[in-house]
Amino acid sequence: MALFEYAPAPESRAVVDIAPAYGLFIDGAFREAGSGTTFKTLSPATEEVLSEVAYADAADVDAAVRAARAAFPAWAALPGAERAKYLFRIARILQERSRELAVLETLDNGKPIRETRDADLPLVAAHFFYYAGWADKLNHAGYGPDPRPLGVAAQVIPWNFPLLMLAWKIAPALATGNAVVLKPAETTPLSALFFADVCRQAGLPGGVVNIVTGDGATGAELVAHPDVDKVAFTGSTAVGKEIARTVAGTRKKLTLELGGKGANIVFDDAPLDQAVEGIVNGIFFNQGQVCCAGSRLLVQESVRDELLDALKRRLATLRVGDPLDKNTDVGAINSAEQLARITELAEAGEAEGAERWSPPCELPPDGYWFAPTLFTNVTQAHRIAREEIFGPVLSVLTFRTPDEAVAKANNTPYGLSAGVWTEKGSRILRMANELRAGIVWANTFNKFDPASPFGGYKESGYGREGGRHGLEAYLNV
Repeated sequence: MALFEYAPAPESRAVVDIAPAYGLFIDGAFREAGSGTTFKTLSPATEEVLSEVAYADAADVDAAVRAARAAFPAWAALPGAERAKYLFRIARILQERSRELAVLETLDNGKPIRETRDADLPLVAAHFFYYAGWADKLNHAGYGPDPRPLGVAAQVIPWNFPLLMLAWKIAPALATGNAVVLKPAETTPLSALFFADVCRQAGLPGGVVNIVTGDGATGAELVAHPDVDKVAFTGSTAVGKEIARTVAGTRKKLTLELGGKGANIVFDDAPLDQAVEGIVNGIFFNQGQVCCAGSRLLVQESVRDELLDALKRRLATLRVGDPLDKNTDVGAINSAEQLARITELAEAGEAEGAERWSPPCELPPDGYWFAPTLFTNVTQAHRIAREEIFGPVLSVLTFRTPDEAVAKANNTPYGLSAGVWTEKGSRILRMANELRAGIVWANTFNKFDPASPFGGYKESGYGREGGRHGLEAYLNV
């Protein structure tokens, strides 16, 4: 019996108008970088230049921080209900422009349109709605009768979820009365610059949100600026350690959300078909470029073969290709640099004796692509089991007892996420208590809600974002 074929279903690029060049957003207006320097942002799927973006140097960063400092007193003095109105407006505008922003994010990042459309954008709006609700209730958040904002927040976000990480950072900062200087990743600056236009559309006072674009040097200037009161960073553990050293001994508050090497643990009584879907979502969502990805699969020995057979059948159905096609499951890797990192670690896995498998798939000739990959015969000594790959690569290990599963899951310098698959509620509670991870999912994976805190332990960082807990990082408590 012949299978139905998927016809291409491309989303239109015409819904978003990308300018040939963008400046820095400082004090409510766009301006060129003081040096006039620019850099190009590319589409990872085609390697075409999408736009040129201003490169902020130390003088530009200083101008943005000064604008935020000048705007802070009036913004902080607004009643919470008034600040909430701005956040509600931003949330509604994001909903109204969600199709435009989803296409933009897919073009600049490389992730499939159905992820930006159905996951990223709804969550972005939800975070602004959620923190708008907190803005006039800070006295009841558990941080004292009159919690006060810190001042100027410096926020540096990564390229894997550009607009969502922006929402995680900016929404609680504004709700608590802080002013913001945000630096997006150099490979994905466009959605942050479009957000600047959303702020103008919402009538947000100038200087409350400022956006400076550039590379790591720009971020370092922002983090080290003496007039910054709070630093929030999401990104690699190596950069997070540098930031921690920079702010050590200063008055700046710091939250870090860093790398991960999450364990997805499948017991022999788990619903295997459901577990397979959770495994696929845990490691191949956003091409595995997720800090909390379930990149280590720990499966109980007695069901290993059955689970792997089902998993390979499912991987053979994944569609890799044009991120703007609504049928696409796995899009492009964000950059040539990241593709090289994934490739090097996958080759190391083979060299160290692990068995590599990928489903048959034809990769596009242009852009940055990596086929979904599965490694078996993996030990805890393998680099692919220890290091964060940040790509669509899954390492499979086995265990016999719950104690062994906990020991193997915790045998990592990271501590961001884990998943547990079993029909026993008591086992879920026991595992969640013993796993050293900031978030533990039960019979699901990669589920987020703005009311739920998120963060890690050990080299996955410290502090929490989301929920009531996410307010504390922006309050003087």
